Amino acid sequence: MPIDIEHLRNWIGRTESRTDIATAAPVQGLSATLDRDDAAPRAGDLVPPCWHWLYFLPMQRQSEIGVDGHPRRGGFLPPVPLPRRMWAGSRIDFLRPLAVGSSIRRDSRIADVSGKEGRSGSLVFVRAHHEISDEHGVAIHEEHDIVYRDNPQPSDPVPPVQAAPAEHDWVRTIQPDDVLLFRYSALTFNGHRIHYDRRYVTEVEGYPGLIVHGPLIATLLLDLLRRNLPDATVARFTFRAVKPTFDLTPFQVCGRRSEDGRTVQLWARHTDGALAMEASATLA
Repeated sequence: MPIDIEHLRNWIGRTESRTDIATAAPVQGLSATLDRDDAAPRAGDLVPPCWHWLYFLPMQRQSEIGVDGHPRRGGFLPPVPLPRRMWAGSRIDFLRPLAVGSSIRRDSRIADVSGKEGRSGSLVFVRAHHEISDEHGVAIHEEHDIVYRDNPQPSDPVPPVQAAPAEHDWVRTIQPDDVLLFRYSALTFNGHRIHYDRRYVTEVEGYPGLIVHGPLIATLLLDLLRRNLPDATVARFTFRAVKPTFDLTPFQVCGRRSEDGRTVQLWARHTDGALAMEASATLA
């Protein structure tokens, strides 16, 4: 499919602003979904890193939803004419934590749109920049990478497998059943059908099973850090999706602390040892 990248690049510089309240209910809901035993959150409690994804949710009307369950394209995000869409990664700086009960604002801007031809066809990359603020000013800077691609063809080459690191300090096995995926989709008001509609994801987009959300895996990686270093403060977190993770088998989240204690390497791996996601957390 020919892609008019120059047309899509007209979206560079487009902005969007949303306001919200950092309410307690989604924090409690995500804590339960991650199988944590946290006390019920109260006003003033700190929102854990990356749990800001519970806010500023897409609220398009039902008539404005596309066939994939996402909002129709062409608003804030460019109308990329490729069916597959995935959250490829993020780079996030936490200047200070948000607090439950605070009024918050997200100012977003399309920073770049680019394209290339990959082994299996056209790829389009969109980079968005988000700035999250509260009553005291900017609290979080985030760069968000989105990749769009075509549905697979029988002749497409099999992508090479990247092996996950073998040595770790911590490891936790996750069973990604459809209830876990449904609960996370509900918490983030994510209608993307690849996470809950098995017939759609297998028959239309050609995947073997339901896809585990990229931000859910990233959240599980940070949760592994919190379970093992509960008093640590994360100043920066970066992650990159390497290989899709499906609900067909368990996967593991792993972590290893650097010798100087300043950084933590985190990754998710499949049962065959393949790397699913790689991440790094810098501690304050």
